[in-house]
Amino acid sequence: MRRVQTLFSNFSHDLPSAIVVFLVALPLCLGVAVASDADPFAGITAGIIGGILVGMLSGSQLSVSGPAAGLAAIVASAISTLGSYEVFILAVVIAGILQMIFGFFKAGIIGRYIPNAVIKGMLAAIGILLILKQLPHFVGYDKDPEGEEAFFQVDGENTFSEIVIALNSISPLAILIAITSAIILLFFEWKKIKKLTIVKYLPGPLVVVVVGIVMNEFILPDEHLLSLRDEHVVQLPVFSGLGELWQSLPSPNWSEIFNYDIWIIAVTIAIVASLESLLSLEACDKLDPEKRISPTNRELVAQGAGNVVSGLLGGLPVTSVIVRSSANISSGAKTKVSTIFHGCLLLVSILFIPNILNLIPKAALAAILIFTGYKLAKLSLFKEYYKKGWDQFLPFVITIVAILFTDLLIGIIIGILAGLFSVLKSNFKSALSITKDESRYLIRFGREVSFLNKPYLMDQLEKIPENSSVLLDAQKSDFIDRDVIEIVNDFIAGSKSRDIKVYVKRDSSQAKDYFEDPYRLETH
Repeated sequence: MRRVQTLFSNFSHDLPSAIVVFLVALPLCLGVAVASDADPFAGITAGIIGGILVGMLSGSQLSVSGPAAGLAAIVASAISTLGSYEVFILAVVIAGILQMIFGFFKAGIIGRYIPNAVIKGMLAAIGILLILKQLPHFVGYDKDPEGEEAFFQVDGENTFSEIVIALNSISPLAILIAITSAIILLFFEWKKIKKLTIVKYLPGPLVVVVVGIVMNEFILPDEHLLSLRDEHVVQLPVFSGLGELWQSLPSPNWSEIFNYDIWIIAVTIAIVASLESLLSLEACDKLDPEKRISPTNRELVAQGAGNVVSGLLGGLPVTSVIVRSSANISSGAKTKVSTIFHGCLLLVSILFIPNILNLIPKAALAAILIFTGYKLAKLSLFKEYYKKGWDQFLPFVITIVAILFTDLLIGIIIGILAGLFSVLKSNFKSALSITKDESRYLIRFGREVSFLNKPYLMDQLEKIPENSSVLLDAQKSDFIDRDVIEIVNDFIAGSKSRDIKVYVKRDSSQAKDYFEDPYRLETH
């Protein structure tokens, strides 16, 4: 009972956040389903399960799960390969079971090894993508689904060519609604307004949606050519009740359980969905004002359970999704109640008010998403990483560029490789320090010297001329790789013939076994 009271003690923060996330998730669930070549309702099903079930099982207080755009290409290809959506959702069920196994075997630790620069780069890239991808919807060009994230789009265009086409196909009413929506959102961000008590229970995005509906329904008559209808507004399926909804849900085709292709696709979905969830979870923890650390293994189990149920009910695969999560955090959510309640809102909206939601102009929702993107990709974030130095700034920028010009998964992999290279380069520099003063050389070994330093050390030792003096300082070394020790000892052994004096400065407790004591070796 006390736990329930604790959860709901922040309801004044969590309820408005849930409404915002619901409004953000609604078009994205539909858009991801369309981009995946699946029935639009499959995206809503995944959104409901990701909100309610995964929200309850996850250890994260702020992460929001649902259908992920990063899986859209994999899902579309899988449906085509398997030839049936019922066979595909069987693969989703198997993928969920595999994810749960990953969690039980502690595979979630992988998420802790992602460099911060890559995570922040991912957040900034998602923000920029939201702005770029929503610009066409902002001006009333709605040919591409809202959940699209890849550079090369399903309609044959790319991110930038779509914007050019959209600017030549502007809808006056759409852009009027979008600009009005942006002004409302900015107004709600004004410090004096945010202090008002009513604002805590009346989030700006909800006002935007209401104003957008009123403008679209009353500025122009229904039959007017410029009014927003069809693809320019939300398009939810309409059910007469829970029974009709339940009957419409597809079921997995269990007769194909031994199909080899199903297992390949299931493993692919399990791995990709797990990686995306872990990355999103790390990003959420970075954005969390309270800096809480979410249990990664529990997250994999929660995501796996979500995918099992989503597959059984005909939904798309679910992952933790950073767009919805960041909207949740920026709206002031405190606990997982916001996540769970947003899933409940999706369910209630499908059952009771689909006709009202089908009046929402996509231009209004685009304004909300662009505003979310701006919060993720603020200029201050770029300045912060530039000040940290090139070893942090380069992986940050490379991650952003890679995601913008490929897709989320490929971009993250490229970013991780860039981050790994940066770390190795940084460690490489700190492991060995070589200075020269006329014919005297000081080679200082860092705390850990690995085999990666071997080529550089060999090159520098070969350049030392005859009649020189070399001091090897290993006082601070806890570990020196055997290959490096061998190189140094070979150099010492050959120093006599080159008339090079070699000295070793070392602490007997740590470095006594590093180097041999041949000709002209002195211990300091």
